[in-house]
Amino acid sequence: MKRVVITGMGTVNPIANNVEEYRAALRKGVSGAGEITRFDAEKFKTQFACEVKDFDSTQRLDRKETRRLDLYSIYALYSAAEAIEDAGINPENSDYTRIGVVYGSGIGGLRSLEKEIEDFTNGDGTPRYNPFMIPKMISNIAAGHISIQHGFGGINFAPVSACATGNHAIGVAFDNIRLGRNDIIVTGGAEAGVTKVAIGAFGNMKALSQRNDDPATASRPFDAERDGFVMGEGAGTLILESLEHAKARGAKIYAEVVGTGATADAHHITAPHPEGEGVIRVMNIALEEAGMQPEDIDYINVHGTSTPLGDIAELTAIKEVFGEHAYDLNISSTKSMTGHLLGAAGAIEGIACIIAINDNFIPPTINHSNPDADIDEKLNLTLNQAQERKVRTAMNNGFGFGGHNSTVIFKEFTE
Repeated sequence: MKRVVITGMGTVNPIANNVEEYRAALRKGVSGAGEITRFDAEKFKTQFACEVKDFDSTQRLDRKETRRLDLYSIYALYSAAEAIEDAGINPENSDYTRIGVVYGSGIGGLRSLEKEIEDFTNGDGTPRYNPFMIPKMISNIAAGHISIQHGFGGINFAPVSACATGNHAIGVAFDNIRLGRNDIIVTGGAEAGVTKVAIGAFGNMKALSQRNDDPATASRPFDAERDGFVMGEGAGTLILESLEHAKARGAKIYAEVVGTGATADAHHITAPHPEGEGVIRVMNIALEEAGMQPEDIDYINVHGTSTPLGDIAELTAIKEVFGEHAYDLNISSTKSMTGHLLGAAGAIEGIACIIAINDNFIPPTINHSNPDADIDEKLNLTLNQAQERKVRTAMNNGFGFGGHNSTVIFKEFTE
């Protein structure tokens, strides 16, 4: 099996429009939440979200081209362009037929679908749908656009597993490279879920926070007064590459991917398994694949969406897997800053893990003010402030509606 390393990163998200901004915002503990500007949310139960801010797609993309793209694809292409540039990939140092794209989205172009239906409903009933509607909305199209724009002819497809999508994409990319099928894979996830349909539907499921009087602190994982997640948007892109290929072209290496896991709760469409059975197994599978013991992990970026049931279930599973070492770990949820980016979450939080390894600090869980009596107070949840720590290994968890569980383990690169 080939070793797999990270040689490039890119992101646009509610607290940053590139990786360097993201690094600074994670250290500061910046909240990306605020009142919704995408549409008039006055009649909605939730009137705020974590929107991308001050975003100018023309810095990396052609303005004419973006008119035919859903916003989720624009985010994907933008962050992919940053990651590819960061990795220094070009036709002189790489065979483009051996560069693939595995890039997912939990929902895809919901914004475009919503607009076309509104236009039809508000019109005269004649079905004058935009001929680009289907290519804009399907959840695989971002992967296709990345491949087409850069001429990458390797594997190309889009995993869809709700909020586990980003991690699953990384896992598939990891397997394809270590098996020698591709030299490089552009992987990650993108989402543009700040739409009327998404905010209304998730709100009626009682999945979203309704803290309209204080949006900035609404995403509060582990806090006793947490009342749901905050919708986020954006994209995260990682360049996975075989070590031998990266070394041959003199690429810089940020970290190594050493283990992944995928399981199902087989329990309920939205609620986590009460004993965390699937989550326990997915972390153990990733540890086994990495050839690691629980004591080898320094930091876990948890799924931690700020829901009453989910946060407790995940921490319970962590205590089961890690035993006494659970108290030596740093645990944090960067969703407290970015909100929940659904299918993009795993990739964006994977970048946070890699930053933690390279910069030796733990991003905080912000907005915590009221301890939950049902959460073990001895766990280090990295509350409210970043903590300096040597980070050699980091685990990233992602779970999705349908009982999808995913885990990725990143490691400091050493020869």
